[in-house]
Amino acid sequence: MPPRKRVGTQDIGPRAVRAGDGNRYRGRRPCGGASPSERTLTMNLRRLPQMNVAEVAGRTRQEVSKWWDRMAVSGARRRPAGSALESERQLESFRAAAPGRFFAGAADDGTPALLAERRPDLLPDLIAGAERSLDGHFDLLGYRGLSFGDPVDWRFDPISRRRSPLVHWSRLDPLDSASGGDSKVVWELNRHQWLVDLGQAYRMTGDERYGEALAAYVTGWLESNPVGVGINWASSLEVALRLVAWSWALVLVRRSPALTPDLFARMSASVEDHATHVERYLSYYFSPNTHLTGEALGLFYAGTVFPELSGARRWREQGARILIEESSRQVRADGVYFEQSTCYQRYTVEIALHFLILCARNGVPVPAALGERLQAMLDFLLAVRFPRGQAPHIGDSDGGWLLPLARRAPGDLRGVFGTAAALFGRCDYAWAAGGVVPELLWLLGRSGLAAFESLRAAPPSVAPSRLFADGGYVVMRDGWGEAAHHLVFDVGPLGCSASGGHGHADLLSIQCAAFGEAFLIDPGTGTYADPAWRSFFRSSAAHSTVMVDGESQAVPGGPFDWRQRPRARLNRWLSTASFDFADAEHNAYGRLPDPVRHRRRVLFLKHRYWVLVDDLEGAEKHCVELRFQFGPVEVTLEPGPWARATAGGRSLLVRAFSVSPLHERISQGRQEPMEGWVSPDYGQRHPAPMIVCSTAARLPLRIVTLLLPSADPAAPPPAVRPLRGEPGGVTGLVFDATHETLSIGPDRVWAHSSSTDPSS
Repeated sequence: MPPRKRVGTQDIGPRAVRAGDGNRYRGRRPCGGASPSERTLTMNLRRLPQMNVAEVAGRTRQEVSKWWDRMAVSGARRRPAGSALESERQLESFRAAAPGRFFAGAADDGTPALLAERRPDLLPDLIAGAERSLDGHFDLLGYRGLSFGDPVDWRFDPISRRRSPLVHWSRLDPLDSASGGDSKVVWELNRHQWLVDLGQAYRMTGDERYGEALAAYVTGWLESNPVGVGINWASSLEVALRLVAWSWALVLVRRSPALTPDLFARMSASVEDHATHVERYLSYYFSPNTHLTGEALGLFYAGTVFPELSGARRWREQGARILIEESSRQVRADGVYFEQSTCYQRYTVEIALHFLILCARNGVPVPAALGERLQAMLDFLLAVRFPRGQAPHIGDSDGGWLLPLARRAPGDLRGVFGTAAALFGRCDYAWAAGGVVPELLWLLGRSGLAAFESLRAAPPSVAPSRLFADGGYVVMRDGWGEAAHHLVFDVGPLGCSASGGHGHADLLSIQCAAFGEAFLIDPGTGTYADPAWRSFFRSSAAHSTVMVDGESQAVPGGPFDWRQRPRARLNRWLSTASFDFADAEHNAYGRLPDPVRHRRRVLFLKHRYWVLVDDLEGAEKHCVELRFQFGPVEVTLEPGPWARATAGGRSLLVRAFSVSPLHERISQGRQEPMEGWVSPDYGQRHPAPMIVCSTAARLPLRIVTLLLPSADPAAPPPAVRPLRGEPGGVTGLVFDATHETLSIGPDRVWAHSSSTDPSS
């Protein structure tokens, strides 16, 4: 057997801190200025008038707990070790009882054979990933083959080459990337989800190398991350997700000799430390979103998988209560998650699926409303997904998963649809899954497979076009097939009501697929750690909407905050068998010295084309930019002027009309100013074409844009003439070849024969 990398406890990296040197840093600030605790106190004092009594009391308790924890860490507290006989008894009890209260697929000895039979294509990738982990190379988020040193340095960011200091977690600011690097990258390693890969590889092959590596990595982590010290205790969500991963890893390698009684006793004690930390620092007020629900699930896991721990019943009950309560608070009635992010919506779906399955496995009653709300979330994801199956990026998409039981691209929803199909008996979810998925087998086992295969997979029976009024999304599509035309129109708020932290300044933006090909897309997220790129990817400049005077619709107040929260309003929605029509506006540019209102109307003549009518109302001269962000497709400017985007042997033709001269350009991979970039996964950034149509004009101004799918990428654009009138300019379009006129009135947009009186 070739030598493997050491996975011990020695720390490496810039500003190296040996494990024994921690006392030199305790009480010191990792960066200049106020400490994170002082900044938190200042922020809380500013918000004090808006806090209710419960919030004041809750925040006070947490601040006192932080102080007490710092004192306890300074005292180097340690839990007394149990006897070897007691440790052996604990491990044997776990081996015997844990499978019965865990997920059927993970517990069932027949699952490896079932996976090998039904999905033999997955084993090579699974083994390859496990081998990379053995060699100390990790695929995390959008990064491949990251090395954190030999042995692993658990606080090192290999992207920035920075390392967070060894101090009490409350002294650290996870958003201070200049001091400790990108905490998200460090946390992704320390979620230990890749340990589950090792556990799966062990179960599939019986190769003890995987169990031994898992044990060595965990041992090294325990020795390098004392309770409450370091960046890996600075987020309760990250602590909770480690609980989830450890639960899976332990069940998967429970029979390996590498899982010794001593290691199990140490992990069990650490599980208690983890759950105690999460319970004490729940994100009721800091981030009451997926942070809170992920933490609640971690508590439910700990209380369910480790019932012998003293706080188990309390954790289980508290976790269940939070998850049930938050399902109605965080998810709107139409199924849209309140942070306006498809990534975090999928995250929330995963959390709910794990919770429901564990509850069913352990006889825990759950209100029917939770299952109904979960299906509403899935129905939304089913509606907005592109015809080829991938979910569009809306809001932040940072590549994180609750627990990736199979490695997938961020927009790949087949795993959640396949599991939900078996759980709820939904034929449309089975259709969206596209067949048996590994998540189904690991979570629900043989009975889940039987339930899935009893379904007759079929597309949804509801109309393809749909309004999600509470969340603020209009979906226009002419069918459920892979070659359908599809458009998503964003008419909702900028993120959730608390901070909008994961929302983007994308009001009235569109995403569009023609013949199933995704042409106009959301750019993604980039990275949280670089302030300039963080601001760009969530700005209006990166989205397919209108900008005025070079201003984004909202100005960042921080990496997860906005200085103001403009709102969009839907004026009208109409859907028929032949067309869809939506009319919306927003007030974002009301903050300008000469306030400007942006109104966008979208008409979809099904199986044919879309028309956008953008009206800018104001009194003075402004610079107006109409933007279209494309994915990785080829875009050219042609006479007319038309823009032609080509992908997969199909085209989308784009032409804008206005009485004010428009200047068209294609921008791709531009740095100053940033323009023409997309981020398919966290940390990835690729040039992609953006069309910008700009003009300087006195308002009011109207720009009418035709989005015309073409099955022949070489076909010349059609002859289209604008109709001009006052005020605002363009009042319609005339298609010479088909003798069709598109008329634009004050409240509607409609198509008719050119020989027909448009007023009739």
